Amino acid sequence: MKDISLHILDIVENSTQAGATLIEINLFEDTAHDLLTLSIRDNGKGMAKSLLKKARDPFTTTRTTRRVGMGISLLEQAAREAHGNLKITSKPGAGTEITAAFRLSHIDRKPIGDLGSTMATLIMGNPRVDFILRTNTGGEPAEINTREIKAELEEVSITNPLILNHIREFFNQ
Repeated sequence: MKDISLHILDIVENSTQAGATLIEINLFEDTAHDLLTLSIRDNGKGMAKSLLKKARDPFTTTRTTRRVGMGISLLEQAAREAHGNLKITSKPGAGTEITAAFRLSHIDRKPIGDLGSTMATLIMGNPRVDFILRTNTGGEPAEINTREIKAELEEVSITNPLILNHIREFFNQ
């Protein structure tokens, strides 16, 4: 994975596979503490304790289409390379939260990447899922909430290319 936005894409795919209808993504820089924190929380089916214990193992997956699940282990590796860590909390029926912390100034910290394209891809591929992305990277805080966008659009689909382009541009300004 070249950047954090690709990790987001991968971890959120796990959330959608777990039946999540709401996924919250928070990406915050704390320059005072030299910290970049990514958290992804969903309302999916959650994980039993036995699966949660093995979730970091790349050879553990609930998917039937393949026998490996590299997403969590790759995110943990990226966090550790930047002197950070990864935390997973999950409860069956209540969803999962994955939090990765990175030392902001560390030379091995991956760049944030293209959040706008990541969000547009997630929305296009999962139009029935609601996403909330909050970030303060690179300046002013920004938030996108697809529930609010859908309410404003009324009859226009959130997957309309003009809407997706606007979302992409919003985060890439």
